[in-house]
Amino acid sequence: MGELILVAAGAVLVYMTAWYVVAQLRERNDIADIAWGLGFVTIAWSLFVYTSAESSLKTTLILLTVTAWGLRLAMHIADRHKKSKEDKRYVQMREGWKYKRLQAFTNVFLSQGAFMLLVAAPIIFFFNGLNNEMSWYNWLGLAIWATGFFFEAVGDYQLRRFILFTKSKKNSIMRSGLWKYTRHPNYFGEVSLWWGFLLLTLPYDFWYLAVIGPLTITYLIIGISGIPMLEKRYEGDKEYEQYKKQTNAFFPGPQKN
Repeated sequence: MGELILVAAGAVLVYMTAWYVVAQLRERNDIADIAWGLGFVTIAWSLFVYTSAESSLKTTLILLTVTAWGLRLAMHIADRHKKSKEDKRYVQMREGWKYKRLQAFTNVFLSQGAFMLLVAAPIIFFFNGLNNEMSWYNWLGLAIWATGFFFEAVGDYQLRRFILFTKSKKNSIMRSGLWKYTRHPNYFGEVSLWWGFLLLTLPYDFWYLAVIGPLTITYLIIGISGIPMLEKRYEGDKEYEQYKKQTNAFFPGPQKN
């Protein structure tokens, strides 16, 4: 197990260092957001090659789900970056640094790489055990993953279309489609697909340690960098306050009167 963790860590270090160089050349640390999804693709395929794993149905499904999610997310964020300036969160972060280039590497890219390894725990544990038999809970996990992927991909698409056609209405709040049932369908989808992915990769020894993966992404999205930071931007917005009263923050549900 320790050997696979080192392989994954080495792959992440090289990968994130390369993105750091690109970020410095372009003077945009928010490029780290594009790197996030593809980092898991790098981990999965690196471990697949390193372990010489056989191409079973289960292994194929794991590689396909990670790759599909990572590529879609990276493409979505890259498209958003082309049309905007650097994310304000990264700008504000950099303003408080004394050694801006060094701290960009440690506080953004290495830090994100560390979280990446934690979230990728189910991937690492799977390639350590390599149990290729599909059980009923693996299929359940795949179904949960597909539901999460749907919410994330469709939620992002609906929001992108909404922004495209309401550029002049800066105070307009997205309240249709999946956004009618949850204020953050993309975040709900992100969390859901990682819990589904955990079920898809089971069973293996010490499976309860792999739970750190979905727990980490759940904590980051619900407690730190996802919902709290996004909703802080809308504090005092009357339209959004009304939206909050009517719509669940995370779990989808009917609108409240």
